[in-house]
Amino acid sequence: MTKLLVSAALGLALAAGVATPALAAPKAAAAAPAAAQSEIAYANPDGVVQASNAFRVANQQRQVTYKAQFDQYEKRRGELEAQMQGLQKAFEAARSAPNPNQASLQQQAQQIQALQQSAQAELQKITQPIVYSQAYVSEQISDKLPAAVNAAMAKRGVKLLLNQESVILESPSYNLNPVIVAELNALLPTAQIVPPAGWEPRQVREARAQQQGAAAPAAPSTSAQPSGR
Repeated sequence: MTKLLVSAALGLALAAGVATPALAAPKAAAAAPAAAQSEIAYANPDGVVQASNAFRVANQQRQVTYKAQFDQYEKRRGELEAQMQGLQKAFEAARSAPNPNQASLQQQAQQIQALQQSAQAELQKITQPIVYSQAYVSEQISDKLPAAVNAAMAKRGVKLLLNQESVILESPSYNLNPVIVAELNALLPTAQIVPPAGWEPRQVREARAQQQGAAAPAAPSTSAQPSGR
């Protein structure tokens, strides 16, 4: 999710575009490539976010703030893994026996599948506060990213910013990542890691809004009917 949010934020900053130059005389055109190169740069949105102070400090703080959830997850994961291994071992032994009972094997397989599903749901519930904290921090950073990108582009005179993933050959002179990180650190030195009560990630909010919009009944027509007179 983070990648989608950050990439979308960077896309907003890329809307500046490059002005189309007028045709020039042959001698003037000879100097154009160097000028154009100084107006081009590339950036890695994910790398910028992960290098920001807000992101790095939040990761460190989260290990302390959500230590109970981390510990509970590791403990419960180990218990469920041991339980799953026991069921699978029993299943393999029953299947390898002479003339195995197919009905019993099917029942054991269903039991294993049910445990897998319930274990996944249980572990997701345990880690939900951690996942929501990560999403909350990512949203705070992504909300500041367009302004940081625009400021970095203005500082370096960049008019065309490319995503680093689309660049075949890279040169440090075109790397705008450090400048964007510095601007982002100035705009958001630290981030809050604990979401407000009832907060949900943007992806969840947007999905719920779409569902509510699809379920809303169409408004009745209020157009005036022609009089029979």
